Amino acid sequence: MNRLLHVYIRPFLGRMSVGLAVKFVGTIMDLFLPWILAYMIDTVIPHKDVKQLVFWGLGMLFCSVLALVASVAANRMASKVASEITEWLRRDLFHKVMYLPSAQVDRWTKPTLISRLTTDTYNVHNMISRMQRMGVRSPILLLGGIAMTLSLDWVMASILLATMPLLGVIIWQLTKRSLPLYTKTQEAVDGFVRLVREDIAGIRVIKALSKADYERKRFDYWNRLVVERERKAGILTATLNPSMNLILNLGLILVVVVGAVRVQNGTGDVGKILAFLTYFTIILNAMLSISKMFVIFSKGTASADRIAQILETEDEQQMDQNFQAHGKSEEREAPDGNTKEQEDPAKPEPTVDWSRKDDAFVAFQDVTFSYYPGKPVLKHISFSLKKGESLGIIGETGAGKTAVAALLLGLYQPDSGRILVGGKDAKNQTFGELRRQIGIVFQNDTLFEDTIYENVRLGRNLTEEQVNRAIRASQAEDFVLEKSGQSREMLNIRGANLSGGQKQRILIARALAGEPDVLILDDSSSALDYGTDLRLRQAIRKEYGQVTGIYIAQRISSISHCDHVLVLEDGDMLGYGTHESLLENCGPYRDLYQMQTGNL
Repeated sequence: MNRLLHVYIRPFLGRMSVGLAVKFVGTIMDLFLPWILAYMIDTVIPHKDVKQLVFWGLGMLFCSVLALVASVAANRMASKVASEITEWLRRDLFHKVMYLPSAQVDRWTKPTLISRLTTDTYNVHNMISRMQRMGVRSPILLLGGIAMTLSLDWVMASILLATMPLLGVIIWQLTKRSLPLYTKTQEAVDGFVRLVREDIAGIRVIKALSKADYERKRFDYWNRLVVERERKAGILTATLNPSMNLILNLGLILVVVVGAVRVQNGTGDVGKILAFLTYFTIILNAMLSISKMFVIFSKGTASADRIAQILETEDEQQMDQNFQAHGKSEEREAPDGNTKEQEDPAKPEPTVDWSRKDDAFVAFQDVTFSYYPGKPVLKHISFSLKKGESLGIIGETGAGKTAVAALLLGLYQPDSGRILVGGKDAKNQTFGELRRQIGIVFQNDTLFEDTIYENVRLGRNLTEEQVNRAIRASQAEDFVLEKSGQSREMLNIRGANLSGGQKQRILIARALAGEPDVLILDDSSSALDYGTDLRLRQAIRKEYGQVTGIYIAQRISSISHCDHVLVLEDGDMLGYGTHESLLENCGPYRDLYQMQTGNL
């Protein structure tokens, strides 16, 4: 909340002050109307002075028009300021999310980040807008109404003032209790959004496995949880208005009774009684507005705190800046804020020959990595590639194959060990330097709702020839370039109007278009037939011969051509060498080969 005030609201304080001043003028005009009416009834009318009556009547008209104009102008200014602040906040939040370390994204979860970008920013917008509109008007009406009643009749005003402390205690207690309730409600909404997002994305799987009833039960659980928490927060805040109405109406009854007695005794005036009733209505509405404002403030504050948690997290750009400022010889901090472990000389030596390490272009040296402490997914992994060489990685699901790609990209930092990319230690490169050298197709990659051409180019400064060359090499030419205008065809979300093989070829073209030094294909040819897969490998070798390739696959036929093959099982290296040497020396690899080829 403090960041929101200092960073985002402070630049708009000048414009907000002007709007508040205009709002102040309009509110004061509203307060004068009952006072003028009382003066006319008690003073002007008894003297039957027509000129004075017309004069004060025009005064009431002037105050009414000025109040209207000022209120409209101030509300428009408040809405514009709130929109601009929210636009700025949402832009920075989106930028932060784009550069959040993968470890932080895993911790926050994607649905939570989506919720903070949408629901929470809306709550902040609503808070800023309503606080400008009601935050000035309601207190002025409240305090001004009390001041006016004191000027009219201090005896009746004291009755009204006696209710204020009790109302203040009620508002304070309800606000203090509602803030954590709204925070818990938003957390439940996050879980609800996560479930809906997963179910909509996997609706085909749910239908295919006849799991609709199971998913409906999960949906009902989260739906009930959201409703229950909203109900608790709603019940608590719903008691505010009736409680205030009861107290103020009791005060109003006492005011009417006391006023009637004073008029009968000749110590009060009818006009003052009418004005008092009007001011009492104004004060009542002001108190109700203030109570609503506290509810909006509670929601907005809870949302602002959730947004601040993201904005205050160090992102990859800040890590790069700190890294460069302190010199590249220092150890880079991992995205979760923990520094990487220093290499332990007591650990076993790498299992590969590191006599070639001086000319290694891509290498892992005794790398251990875990997503969660104490649960390593890679254990003492070592391999070395010269520029232009290729590595095939194979293993069962969960063996740690994708973790190798994530570490090369710097999405995560290893617990221990050394990684080389581009012939340089990865820890001595910024994230930008590291990733500009790499083209990658993830196992579950994304196509965007745009043209095929833009999905390949992806906003990079690439020529049309580079894009078309990548499309040809990826074997997508037959359905993209040979059909006139096909590269400009719009894709549906996630490329729903393409087959699985077509999606993979477009994604491979995207990775190749930037002419990377290192190409990583993570099980990205699984939907291709053997002939297309073979032609793809041949085209990459011909068109991008100097690229250092890392191919992660389930099929041995997809990696048998590689210069080196790494066999993983539960994060351990079962074998490392050429396809032929592994057939001779690595039993699990040989068994897998025989099973896949039928050569038992």
